[in-house]
Order: sequence, then structure tokens, then C-alpha cells
Amino acid sequence: MSTADGAVAPQLQRYAALDQRLLAAVRGIRILPTVAWPASLEDRMIADYAGGRFALPQVSYARPDLSAARAELAAIEAAAGGGDPADSDPLGDYLRRTAESWRIAAGMLESVGSAGVTAPSIVLYGRPDDTIPGSQRSNLDAARYFVELSDELGADLLADDSSVNMPADVLRSDLAATLDEFFGAGTISVEVDPELTAKAAAGATRIRLRGGASFSAYDRHQLLAHEAFVHSLTALNGRRQPLLASLARTSPRVTATQEGLAVFAELMSGAIDIARLKRISLRILAIDMALNGADFVEVYKYFSACGQNAADSFHSAQRVFRGVPLGGGAAFAKDNVYLSGLLTVHTFFRWALRQRRMDLLRHLFAGKLTLHDVVALQPHFDSGAILPPRWLPPWMQHVHGLAGKLAFSVFVNGIHMSKVQAGDLSLDV
Repeated sequence: MSTADGAVAPQLQRYAALDQRLLAAVRGIRILPTVAWPASLEDRMIADYAGGRFALPQVSYARPDLSAARAELAAIEAAAGGGDPADSDPLGDYLRRTAESWRIAAGMLESVGSAGVTAPSIVLYGRPDDTIPGSQRSNLDAARYFVELSDELGADLLADDSSVNMPADVLRSDLAATLDEFFGAGTISVEVDPELTAKAAAGATRIRLRGGASFSAYDRHQLLAHEAFVHSLTALNGRRQPLLASLARTSPRVTATQEGLAVFAELMSGAIDIARLKRISLRILAIDMALNGADFVEVYKYFSACGQNAADSFHSAQRVFRGVPLGGGAAFAKDNVYLSGLLTVHTFFRWALRQRRMDLLRHLFAGKLTLHDVVALQPHFDSGAILPPRWLPPWMQHVHGLAGKLAFSVFVNGIHMSKVQAGDLSLDV
């Protein structure tokens, strides 16, 4: 527990000290910047590809030496213990798991530019053919389903307002005003970054938008729900934690829960559309293609054939091949977590409702936590050693509405659509 003035209780000092060691050890481990491509290369290659001039991009990486960090993380793992839940504090297990994931990530980055990135990225982010918890179907099956459904509905969705475009500078001003009102003036800045590969990225106190990109009304809603009210919000709540300062930082092991929670937030707040689900799903299918031998050009053409423009197709393919050779048989698996994370988080929310444990759902926003952490660390939430979240997303603040949505979801999940015929749905008497 923490004392009244926020200091860490003596019996927990050992874990707090290990947590500080962990943060110091991982300071130089920067996953996405290490595997990023320069914007100048992307701009040139997009122009070539748009003109039908296809060649594999020539990408070079600066391979870091993280041997000292790996050694320190291994020492932290050993000191934390936590291998046997029966005789250890869950704080030790949290620290051990977190240090291990950073150590795996460090080894992955030391292999940047080679096929050696693939295996550790799969350990951290999973494979497309992994089975979805509570189901016999895979992430790949889910991806195919959403792509097929989107294609079937496409003609009926052409009148949707998602094509309304907004320049990055205009969106920056709009988001800044909204975030100042929610978090307090100046808590989170919004910037336009011409070097950003993703369309947007969020930290605790800064959200970046890719310069030159145009954003739709759906994009704005998604950025608020996904980036601001999950990624930034959990980082800010994590910064308030007196015991585990690492709860403010996204360790590799929490990526799936963080991204799944962020996409789930889009779903619960009405910010997600079927085109977004298709984009997420196409990336999983593309990872599977790359692992099975497709090269960068083939994956680009796949995205293009699925309706993406030249720039979006290039950026989507680039995400699959970050840090790995472009000739096929290798992939960076991070984009696997968006759909698998969404499905797992959705299941967790329904499970928590069934168990009458809404407190677990609120605690999920107290920092950068996995679903396992929220359950395992509950004694420390109860004691006050880990603080409840200062901020909750707008959709989580209306507990009765959330419970209503989840209760409906739990019940209708028992209706098997394969057994429903159109005639069964007639309301005539």
C-alpha cells in the first residue's frame, strides 16, 4: 500500500526500486523509431508505385547495441521472482513479465534489417493464425470475415459521410480545443509531424498527426476515442501511480491489450466503421502473406487491389515489412494485435459483466496494464498501493449505458445465426 502522503509503504519498496531499475534499463529501447522508414524514401517510392514503376525499396537501419540493457533486464527478471504465483507477490510477476518482454524486444531490435526480427515480433504480438480466446476460430478467420463483410456492404455504404476530408492543421486545432476541455488546458499538445509514418500517434502529453494527410469525420472521432481517450489517458493515469512508474509506459507485453482496448473504445463510442475494420483486417491478411513468402511489391499490390490508394497501400505494406527484409518470408507482426486485441478485450468486458466486476473494467484504465495484470494486481488496488484512474473515457463514465450494451451483447451471443432463417424473423401473427 501507499502512505497517506503518496509514499510507497516499506514492504513494497523493493518492487518500487526494481520498477525504477526497469525504467532506466529500457530508456534506450525504442521499437517503432528503430524500424521506421524515412519519409523522404516513402514519398519517392509512392510516386514510383503510383506510376507503375515497381521495385523493392532500399531500406537501411541503424542496428543498436542493447546488450547492456538485455543483461540488466535479465537481472531484474531474476530479482523480481514471480515465477510461482503460489508463493510470490503479483507485483514480482508483473515486473518479471514486463522485463522479459522488453528483453525480447531488445533482442529483436538488435536483429533489425534481418529475418531475425520475425520470430521475436511473433512472440510479442502473436501470429495471424493464433486462436481467439473462447473460440475455435483464428485471428485470420476473423480478418477474412470482416473483409468479406465490408466488400459485400460496400455498395450500400457509398453515401456515408466518411469521405469528408479535413487537413491535418485544421484537425490539430479542433482536437487541441477538445482535449483542453477534457484533461485541462495544456495537458496534451497536438502537433503535425511530416515525418510520422502512421496517420497519428499518441503519448502521455502529445498527439502527433501525419503532415500532408487528410482526415475524415470518422478519423476525428477515432483519434479521440483511440489515441486520446485510451493511449494518452492511460499514460496520464499511469504517471500518477506512486508504486509502479512503469504503468505510464507501453511495454511490449501490454501492446495487445492497449491496442485492443483502443479499438474497443472506438466500437463502444460509435467511432468505428466497417472500412476501419477492413483496414485492420487487411493488415493481418498481409502479415500472413508476407510470412508465406509474398514480397513487398506483392503485398502493396494486394492492398491496392483491395481498394486502397497508392499512398495508403504503400504505408500499409510498409507497416508489415518494418525492420525486416522485403523479399518475402519475413514480417513485423505488430499489426496482428489490433483485431486479436479487440476480440479479447471485448470478451474480457463481457466476462467482467457476467462476474459483476465492473471495478476491473475501471482499473483497466489506471495505467498501461494487460488483462492479466488487472485481475492479478487486484489486491494492490484494494489496498491503495495502485491508484484507481483519475480519468476515464466518456463512454466509461456512463456505467449504466455500458452495462446495457454489454448485457445485450452477452445475451445475443447465444443466438446462433447459422440456425436463423429469414422466415423466422417475421413479426406477422
